[in-house]
Amino acid sequence: MNTLLAMVSCVVLLTAPFKLAAQRSSEVLRVLYSDLFQGEDVKPSFQVFSHAIHGMDELEREGKCATPILTIVDFTKPSTAKRLWVIDVNGQEMRYNTLVAHGKNSGGNVAKVFSNRPQSYMSSLGFYVTGSTYHGKHGLSLYLNGQELGINDKAKERAIVMHGADYVSQSFIKKVGRLGRSHGCPAVPMHVHKELIEALADGTCLFVWYPDVNYLKRSRLLDKDLL
Repeated sequence: MNTLLAMVSCVVLLTAPFKLAAQRSSEVLRVLYSDLFQGEDVKPSFQVFSHAIHGMDELEREGKCATPILTIVDFTKPSTAKRLWVIDVNGQEMRYNTLVAHGKNSGGNVAKVFSNRPQSYMSSLGFYVTGSTYHGKHGLSLYLNGQELGINDKAKERAIVMHGADYVSQSFIKKVGRLGRSHGCPAVPMHVHKELIEALADGTCLFVWYPDVNYLKRSRLLDKDLL
């Protein structure tokens, strides 16, 4: 009977409205993680997934996230891997899994150095809330609002946005051995950028991860119990 009750509790919590996200337990997260990433060779660790959920929940409680759509970018993976995942948390569904570029001064095939400084041409870590879409020099693009002071809060000043790029493709990887790199923007493949950007616009959570010592010390949104 206890096992049955636990299973029922998991189902209730996983399908609960977004406003009940704070009630998710570690057990519930493990069930969700297993379901979402089952059989995948490239995936974020459970710890990274838990950090992402924790930060999204905090932003939801602050009234900044409008939907249970969560995007995770894991920069511990090389640029040749599909290291961006878009998850419908309440729907328990993987919506997208695709390539994503990092800043040219963050590293070659793997990003290892990060900055919030203008003109650094590096990626910035941490949690963002998406804004509106617009059409700029890269076509349809998505504003990103950095939520962590001193870590990514200069995203707008730096013009850090999500946009499509020809250098984010398997053909570029085949030619160069890695993706091309941006000025710090999480650039995505042209064949999916419009669909992806429209799905992420207006109040979804984006989490960019790397276990940078400075970030781990300063972040206000990571799950401190996991550090």
